[in-house]
Amino acid sequence: MVETTNKNKRSSDLLKFAAWVVGIILLNILAANFFFRLDLTEDKRYTIAPVTKDMLQQLPDEVVVDVYLEGDFPAGFKRLQQSVKETLDEFIIYSDGNLRYNFINPNDISDEKQRNEFMMNLAQKGINPTNLRATEDGKQVERLVFPGAIVKYEGKETAVNFLKGNLAASADERLNQSVEGVEFELATAVRKLAFSGSKIIGYITGQGELEMQQVTDLLGSLQEYYRVARGELDQIPTLKGLDLIIVAKPTSAYSELDKYKIDQFIMNGGKAVFFVDALNANMDSVGTGGMFALPYNLNLEDLFFKYGVRLNPTMVMDLNSGFIPMVTGYMGDRPQTEMINWRFYPLLNNYSKHPITRNLDAVYTKFVGTMDTVKADGIVKTPLVYTSKYSRVLQPPVPVTLEEARMDVNPEQYQAGEQPVGYLLEGKFSSLFRNRRAPAGAQETTVKEEGVETKIAVFSDGDLVKNEINPRTGQPYELGFDRFNNVKFANKELAMNTVHYLLDSEGLINVRSKEIQLRPLDRVRVQDEKSYWQLLNLVAPIVLLVLFGVGRYYLRKRKYERF
Repeated sequence: MVETTNKNKRSSDLLKFAAWVVGIILLNILAANFFFRLDLTEDKRYTIAPVTKDMLQQLPDEVVVDVYLEGDFPAGFKRLQQSVKETLDEFIIYSDGNLRYNFINPNDISDEKQRNEFMMNLAQKGINPTNLRATEDGKQVERLVFPGAIVKYEGKETAVNFLKGNLAASADERLNQSVEGVEFELATAVRKLAFSGSKIIGYITGQGELEMQQVTDLLGSLQEYYRVARGELDQIPTLKGLDLIIVAKPTSAYSELDKYKIDQFIMNGGKAVFFVDALNANMDSVGTGGMFALPYNLNLEDLFFKYGVRLNPTMVMDLNSGFIPMVTGYMGDRPQTEMINWRFYPLLNNYSKHPITRNLDAVYTKFVGTMDTVKADGIVKTPLVYTSKYSRVLQPPVPVTLEEARMDVNPEQYQAGEQPVGYLLEGKFSSLFRNRRAPAGAQETTVKEEGVETKIAVFSDGDLVKNEINPRTGQPYELGFDRFNNVKFANKELAMNTVHYLLDSEGLINVRSKEIQLRPLDRVRVQDEKSYWQLLNLVAPIVLLVLFGVGRYYLRKRKYERF
């Protein structure tokens, strides 16, 4: 009887063992043929966006990423470094082996001359260094760190800077914003190199817009992703064939025929970005005697009004503003120059929560106006950027003199609050020429009165996309670079993000929406309760282990004492 029982038990154990083996084999077969990954984090920080996965799966050849964020860093930079590595590991999985990466520490180069040349080369390629203070052997030391990478593909390369975000935020918040942007920065670099753009952008001229040299940096940056064309509106019979048009700081009036071309382009699904000044003001005209800023006659008011937005003939002064050099005195016959706060140049650092403006640094504007929205059925109006709450709105004629910079500020005059200066408009627009005949000379005489789904963006500053020119060399500076203060602002990022969103709102631009919740420790509690938590972490595991051992001993004792 006992022998039969043992045989049955042995057979049962063998069956269970065989079932486990078969189950493990089947599980491995399924895992090999059906790839999946689970991200159990609340904010899905390890999840790659579907659009990024699709792009990586279509890579035709190998992409190499050289990352220079290597070394012994403080916790914040270590987190950024780890995020870059984890993201690249995910990229490798979805790229089917068409991506590899290397982490390189420039400080490992022992020869000082070679190290300096290597670092200079990285800076020339566009990887912005940062000065990192750290403690080594009990001493405070400073090291130059390059939180960036070079992405290479088929002999081409581009720089990626990981340390992004809003400079007004705390150091921890900015590092967190940088972590949030890692996937977008890397994916955008890969897309730029490996996939040629097929969409066409038209830069419209003919009404006194910014000259080509003044938009060289913006158009050059756009050419890395799209095809860019330039043409005078009155010389182009139609805007067909373009995907998006850019209108930057027109200064003369549009004819009805020109407006008709723009209107019908938008009715047929074309995208548009307008950077328009309502008042005529520029520093070249201010001089020593000053000037009065008066409204432009652009003949665009009815077009914008029909689409749901209005550019007010006003000018904003803001306490949060840029600086200009001014002569404040003389030492002998030599003028003494100081940087003076110029409240006609607002610094915009107040954004809506949108992929275009997420984690964006400050934008530098000049003689910006206010905007309102008006009723337009079916149009979603999203404000993108605002002035600070310490603003002042002036009605024309607006006196603009250099003496304004020397005057004492009266805070009571700067209580206008946040003023929107940029809008995104999305929906099916109604034509300005509805129930009207096409203007004389129009190639297409049949007016399309109701548009298809599309998007446009309007900003009330024409200089927002204007790059400065080096007065010595005649070469253009990078868009957003302030040569007087040697500071780079986020003008180019704002313009590029706007174009990316308009042309591909479901694409990589939405990766910028990724949000990782920052959960900082309470520093006061950490200091007060430091000993308690250290003791708990040291003693608690030992106590739990002892309790587990004692409990298991008594359970086994009770189980086997019955026999």
